[in-house]
Amino acid sequence: MSFPKKGNLFPRAPNDDLAAGYKVHSKVFAARVASALNEELGKTTAHVKIVAAWTGANERTVKNWFAGHYGPSGDHLVTLIRHCDAVLMAVLSMADRDQLLVGAKLEDIERRLAELLETLRRR
Repeated sequence: MSFPKKGNLFPRAPNDDLAAGYKVHSKVFAARVASALNEELGKTTAHVKIVAAWTGANERTVKNWFAGHYGPSGDHLVTLIRHCDAVLMAVLSMADRDQLLVGAKLEDIERRLAELLETLRRR
């Protein structure tokens, strides 16, 4: 391997030991996001249209997310995290932030309890 034409840094090998423990492979990322999306929205018939409406992404792109071919990035990922707790859990898990999962789960439990109390009060 030779130095690039510009600069004096040697290109890093794709399987470099320094980065191996820290980088989440894009296929793994796409598969985990797809699993989370299917877990939360896969039961509905309009799941693709729902996610496309949330993110503003093309329906073909959203279908690729559900199939695990590609993962969302940038503002689409942030919007998915805002609307879909399962995607939030998957991203936190991939980032090795498991301690934050507890807080997110507690918030979800509080929200569900509030919904249950509201339903009980209406009856």
